[in-house]
Amino acid sequence: MDVLSDVIAVMRSGRPRSAFVRWHAPWAQRFASVPGSAGFQVVLEGTCFLRSPGAGDSDSDSDDGYVELATGDVVFLPHGTGHLLADTPDSSASGPVVDAEECVPVPSASPYASDRVDPTGRGGPVTALLCGTYQLDPSRTHPLLHGLPDLIHLPAARPGRPPELAAAVELLAAELRRPGLGTDAAVPALLDTLLLYILRIWFAEQAAAAAPGASGWAAALADPAVTAALHAMHRSPDAPWTVERLAAEAGLSRAPFARRFAALVGRPPLAYLTWWRMTLAERLLRTTDAPLRTVAEQVGYGTEFAFSAAFKRVHGSAPGGYRRAARR
Repeated sequence: MDVLSDVIAVMRSGRPRSAFVRWHAPWAQRFASVPGSAGFQVVLEGTCFLRSPGAGDSDSDSDDGYVELATGDVVFLPHGTGHLLADTPDSSASGPVVDAEECVPVPSASPYASDRVDPTGRGGPVTALLCGTYQLDPSRTHPLLHGLPDLIHLPAARPGRPPELAAAVELLAAELRRPGLGTDAAVPALLDTLLLYILRIWFAEQAAAAAPGASGWAAALADPAVTAALHAMHRSPDAPWTVERLAAEAGLSRAPFARRFAALVGRPPLAYLTWWRMTLAERLLRTTDAPLRTVAEQVGYGTEFAFSAAFKRVHGSAPGGYRRAARR
C-alpha cells in the first residue's frame, strides 16, 4: 500500500452516502456542519454559487465569500464544514433557504444513493448536483488530512486538470442514475476513487505551486526520498525498521534523511512509524477478533508485552481493555 491508499482505506468508517439534487431557480440550500465526515459537491448541470466556509452569516446579502461553480466543477470539504449553495447570491438573501434534509427523497435501488428533488417546484433554469459524504473515524484521521483547507475547489475549466476526475464522476453518476447488478459493489469503490483523485490532484497542485523549502504533506508526497520511506513503512509496517534502513529505502544517508523527513512530515521517521502502527493496531482491535499476539506481530512488535506497552502509551489503555470498550 502507498500512503494515500492507506489513508483512504483506514480513515473511512461506515457507508458513504451520495445523492442527486435537481433545483429550479431561484433556490438556496443549506448543508449543516457534520463533524467526523468529509463531503463533496459536483455540478452535473448548470451553474451555482457556494458560500465559502467561514465567510460569516449564510443569510447575509453580501456577495463576499461566494465561489461560482460551473458544470463539471468539484468541491471537497474534508472537515465536514457547513456551507450553502444557491443559484445566485441574491437567492440566499431574498428567498427561502432549504435545509438539505428537507429535499424530497426519491426511492433508489441502491442503498448508497437517494435521488432528491426541489421541494418548491419553481420552474427556472435547472442545476443538477451530485453530493455525498464520507464518514470518518476521528481516532484514525491521518495528519495528511489535518492540513487540508476547509474548502477545495477543482474547476472543470482549469487547464491541465487530469481527465480521470471527470471519468470517475461520470461513472459514479451513471451507477447512481441507473443502478444494476453489482451497483452495491461499484458505488463504494467509485466514491473512494473520487476521493483519491480529489486528493491526488490537490496535492499535486500544491506541490507544483510550493516555494523552495516548503514543508507539509504536499511537499512530503512530492519528495521522492521521503515518499519512498513512507511507502516502505506503509507497505510493510511489521518490518524491523530503523532510521538506517529507512534512509537506505530513501537513497540517503542517515542524518540527512532524518532531518528531511522530520522537516516535511512534522515528526521523526520512527515517531511516525509508531503512530501508524498504533493506528493500524486500533483498527485491528476494533474490527477483528485476532489474538493480541497476532495483532502485535502484524504491526511490528515481537512480543505482546512490548506491543501492550506501546499501545497504552498512545491510547491510554491496554489493548484488551480498548477492544472491550470499543465493542460496548
